[in-house]
Amino acid sequence: MQNLGDFKLPNFFNYPPYFTLQPVRDTREKQIQLWRELIIEYCRTQSVFIVGLDEDFPLFSNPVIERSLSHEAREAFFSALVLEGRAEWLDKSHKKCLLLWHRIQDWADLIISFVKDNGLEDSVMTVEEIRSGVESRGTEIHGMDSTILMRALKHLENKGKLAIFKGTSADDQGVKFSL
Repeated sequence: MQNLGDFKLPNFFNYPPYFTLQPVRDTREKQIQLWRELIIEYCRTQSVFIVGLDEDFPLFSNPVIERSLSHEAREAFFSALVLEGRAEWLDKSHKKCLLLWHRIQDWADLIISFVKDNGLEDSVMTVEEIRSGVESRGTEIHGMDSTILMRALKHLENKGKLAIFKGTSADDQGVKFSL
């Protein structure tokens, strides 16, 4: 079995046909399922939030078997993730994709757990403190994509669990938790 750093690749990654979109529908569906799972798991374990289809992404090629995914295959696999609600296109030309290895509701739940675990139920924090503060170190929310974080916070705001307020500058936003 092959590794990418500390990430263990599945067996199919060394099987050349999986780097070519399969023409038979049943085989292609299985291929897409395997690639969806691989992409989500790799991005989750490596904390990757944005993937450019034209960029050098480790899963797009396997030098051991001298195979690379075509642009068409990349777009098919990421489009499947979009249809499943696990990714969103960041542009109309489908060149960049935002990965949601947790759905927004799940990110919101992780934020609530973080708040409760740290006794922050009635606290005020900046958005940046949530993303990269001392309290969030060692949690999945540490270093998370700011777009995903804001969407999860807005979801919680709509549920009445917090209030988002503007600070003195454009990127200085605060959050008042009320759990």
